[in-house]
Amino acid sequence: MKEKIAIVGGGLSGSLLAICLAKKGFNVELYERRGDIRKGQADAGRSINLALSTRGIDALNKVGLAEKVLDDAIPMNGRLMHDVNGNVKYQPYGKQGQFINSVSRSGLNIKLLELADEYENVKLFFNTKCIDANLKNNSATLQNADGSTFEITADIIFGSDGAFSAIRSEMQKLNRFKYSQTYENYGYKELEIIPDSNGGFLIDKNALHIWPRGEFMMIALPNPEGSFTCTLFLAYEGKQSFANLNTKEQVAEFFNTYFKDAVALMPNLIDDFFANPTGSLATIRCNPWVHNRFALIGDAAHAVIPFYGQGMNCSFEDVKELDEIIDQHYPDWNKILDEYQKARIINANAIADLACKNFVEMRDLVGREDFMHFKKVEHELGEHYPELFKSQYSLVSFSTLPYSYALGQGYKNEALINHIIEHQLESSIDKPDVMLPIIDSFLG
Repeated sequence: MKEKIAIVGGGLSGSLLAICLAKKGFNVELYERRGDIRKGQADAGRSINLALSTRGIDALNKVGLAEKVLDDAIPMNGRLMHDVNGNVKYQPYGKQGQFINSVSRSGLNIKLLELADEYENVKLFFNTKCIDANLKNNSATLQNADGSTFEITADIIFGSDGAFSAIRSEMQKLNRFKYSQTYENYGYKELEIIPDSNGGFLIDKNALHIWPRGEFMMIALPNPEGSFTCTLFLAYEGKQSFANLNTKEQVAEFFNTYFKDAVALMPNLIDDFFANPTGSLATIRCNPWVHNRFALIGDAAHAVIPFYGQGMNCSFEDVKELDEIIDQHYPDWNKILDEYQKARIINANAIADLACKNFVEMRDLVGREDFMHFKKVEHELGEHYPELFKSQYSLVSFSTLPYSYALGQGYKNEALINHIIEHQLESSIDKPDVMLPIIDSFLG
């Protein structure tokens, strides 16, 4: 009989991991602190829509769920920027036919739990919060909703219990454990653009909408029923900040000043603003992810801010690569867990850096003419030399090449494009005899 494996945290990465392990014949116990999401509603105001891209789809394909998830997803082919006067500019994400997918966090979690529940060797436990872990004897203490506690033991225990992981908290007590938790000076507030009277979309359904305002921004992702999940990202303190939006009049004036074209589409704006919580944005890094027979996975190991749309995709890729490493090295769990963290830590750190960089891009740069010109040159290079040049965004969102590679390649791309612009070579992009030596000198 194969080992018993406990997973603490039944969110996206935990439930996907349970399915992958069940398929291999392990006995899996999955413990989730919340109630069964299949029987109730998701937490209000904290469900930033997810952008499912190639890495996440690749992982879902391993368990046969990708097609079912994509059936309910909405393709987003590019960004649509709204300026303060209501004018819009479009920027494609990649080549024709390349897009990311807007998916519901709760809807996806439900599909994963439903599939996990189909396996006889998976047991699901809800309303069970991890409050302690013993890293020496492979056990953890959990608390029921009524306050009673119980202990679990397993051959392997995975902590997939989110950014504020109880399993990681115990690992932080280890000698020389490296840990950093960095908060942005920005919070987020979830709002909504409603469907039209016929259940249709009031703005372009196949785009990620951005209202960039320099020091703050709002984004909107489409939902199947015709609505958009909007998220305002705003500083906690300062002239334009959550600290100065305390009354209905202040909120109305702020939105009518900076997001006037969206206000008419958001009849519940004021109620949503005060009803929904203000979420925080944190980047969490740690090393190691493994101690004895405990291992961290997903946000418990590497929470990132949501500005590259890769938090879920990165977590799913953790599971996929772990699954493949088990295939290579089972039953040597020491080798499996060591190879897993070697493969993933460098890439988790890379996507964290990329997410921070993209926050500045989305908030400050996307509406600027010089940035739009830069992206136009980047797009044309990709069109004319697809085998030699791939944008950093394409490497991250439309490939499974390591995030660390995409990070490094992005710096080379920037140098190449800036050289082309500085030397006014845009008109020669379609001339291989001119461009190929230049591309080779920067990317070769």
